[in-house]
Amino acid sequence: MNKQLIMSAALAAVMASGVVSTAHAGGKEKCYGIAGVAQNDCANLAGTHSCAGQSTVANDPGEWKLVAERTCVDLGGLLKADAKKKYQEAQAQARS
Repeated sequence: MNKQLIMSAALAAVMASGVVSTAHAGGKEKCYGIAGVAQNDCANLAGTHSCAGQSTVANDPGEWKLVAERTCVDLGGLLKADAKKKYQEAQAQARS
């Protein structure tokens, strides 16, 4: 590979990570359990998919959307720690 191509790829990666970081730092938080079908923002807690728009059940507590900071609970959603706990409890119950 030539050096210019490598540098361009590295710069693109840095810029993309800055956009993602800005979205989270810009007064947003992940809110679980409020996404409609195909309306999630990225990977779910179960690890069954890793892309936006792949949720198959509305209001699945393992799916999330970015919302304005400190609005998740008001929207009826769960923050990550609570969603993870609920998911793990459901998994344990399913195994019993």
